Amino acid sequence: MRHAYAGKVLRVDLSQRRIREEPLDAELARAYIGGRGLATKMFCDEVAAGVDPLHLGNKLFLATGPLTGTAAMCGGRYMAVTKGALTGTIACSNCGGNFGPELKYAGYDMVVLEGASGEPVVLVIDDGKVELQPAGKLWGKTVHETEDALHKQLGKNFKIVSIGPAGEKLVRFACIMNDKHRAAGRSGVGAVMGSKKLKAVAVRGTGGITVADPKGFRAAFLDAAEKLKAGDVTGTGLPQFGTAVLVNVINEQGAFPVRNFQQAQFESAEAISGETIAEQILIRKRSCFACPMACGRVTAVKEGPFAGKGEGPEYESLWSLGAAAGVSDLAAVSKANYICNELGLDTITAGSTVACAMELFEEGVIAAEQAGCDLRFGNGAAVVELMSKIGRREGFGDVLAEGGARVAEKFGRPELFMGVKKLEAPAYDPRGVHGMGLQYATSNRGACHVRGYMIAPEILGVPVKMDPHATEGKAAMNIAFQNLTAALDSTGICLFVTFSVGGPEILAHLTAATGFDYDLDEMVQAGERIWNLEKLFNMRAGFGRKDDTLPPRWLSEPIPAGPAKGKTVPLDEMLTEYYQLRGWDEQGQPTKEKLATLGL
Repeated sequence: MRHAYAGKVLRVDLSQRRIREEPLDAELARAYIGGRGLATKMFCDEVAAGVDPLHLGNKLFLATGPLTGTAAMCGGRYMAVTKGALTGTIACSNCGGNFGPELKYAGYDMVVLEGASGEPVVLVIDDGKVELQPAGKLWGKTVHETEDALHKQLGKNFKIVSIGPAGEKLVRFACIMNDKHRAAGRSGVGAVMGSKKLKAVAVRGTGGITVADPKGFRAAFLDAAEKLKAGDVTGTGLPQFGTAVLVNVINEQGAFPVRNFQQAQFESAEAISGETIAEQILIRKRSCFACPMACGRVTAVKEGPFAGKGEGPEYESLWSLGAAAGVSDLAAVSKANYICNELGLDTITAGSTVACAMELFEEGVIAAEQAGCDLRFGNGAAVVELMSKIGRREGFGDVLAEGGARVAEKFGRPELFMGVKKLEAPAYDPRGVHGMGLQYATSNRGACHVRGYMIAPEILGVPVKMDPHATEGKAAMNIAFQNLTAALDSTGICLFVTFSVGGPEILAHLTAATGFDYDLDEMVQAGERIWNLEKLFNMRAGFGRKDDTLPPRWLSEPIPAGPAKGKTVPLDEMLTEYYQLRGWDEQGQPTKEKLATLGL
């Protein structure tokens, strides 16, 4: 196989306990780069669009990119690709830490998990030695307990991905966790892993990765490193305060959702900000593999009813477990976040689902007897209590474990679900950032911010400043961001680098590492190919233009106060232009001409 790739795919049939290797297809690797792209191509070729996500016919791909494990800037990412348990769409959850590089060092670009085991198992990969081991004694343990037990059994050098009780109990928004606190978080990939009775994958590798042009690769690295260091976000904001630096920034813009998106500015934002974390609970920074930004935060609440220690909360968690529920107690938010990491829960969906339930409670739709606690907005103790109950499907937590869309539907108020395609929206009110509204509507995995981070141009001015309340240019910018992000995810480097570098810098790394003679247009077209392939899978699964929409609140209820007062999302005009620029028909179906151009 070429430089930068390990050259092998590991296939594990959990039903038959059959393990085999196959060579990585070099032609497909060039067309889809790796990671998200290559795994998506293989998934779409092998899995029927109508499969139940929790049926053994679904497959789970753990995939690295060609830059994963190299010296590239922030090159530590791996991706979990499957059909999402929460959404029913194609899912790709991207994660950092150290697992991805270790898988490459063990000799594999990807692990394909097929079928389902009858009993709990752990997949152990020790360089070329691969085996399934019983995991009955680990079943029921938290993520932290599982990693500790496997390190004691196998050795500290093993890198581990695992599920907690949430994945075992098939909570629809369960995560796959690694390094105890890193999460392949969205869409319910942990539930898919739990349905296969796979508790963990432990890997140790002693191999290396070569690059085709070491001199060119070093030059690309040094150029990018200098730009990351000089960037306001990558060189100052993220290193100093982590992702929580955004709390005050987005709140001041009037786009910080509060109480299930009823308001867009939180009166207590400062209490849960990155600056307050640094003052009150920060112990130290923590980085993923080969990352100079170190945006992770090791924190501790040292006393009181919410005492605990762990990592985070990150920006999205501060919002979902805080402002979304009207909670301003940093200790309570932090404790809820620690519980989510231990049990393996996506904090965005977990907090947003509770916020939805809180609005239902305050409107008298859910009774206190049903909830088992006081579900009024602002009750931090209730948020903490419900995280544990959701992760173990206990009491009212069993209802909430289905996610916000199903909860709102169950209680007859589907309009109170704040998301798209059953995926809860993250911490940006699209009425205050219209381009983000288009991104939510068109993202293939549902209301997602990291498939095309429109906050960059609309709020941060990267690469250009755009009026957040205008529609002009938003369709074209969304498409550019979506295509570039799909390519970036496939390389195995972190999205955060794009705050300071763009396509040319990414391309320089990719060509020097792989030896492929890409030009920039070809690399971006690979991203477009991936985006269209994901769209085709979703359409086969029954999704269409009717699903590329937003909750009624965002379309027709103006923001009541703040800088975006009176704003709603003018989606239709942006969506029509988006389809046209994509080369899709009026229903969002890629045309034959577009597919031919992309080789699909």
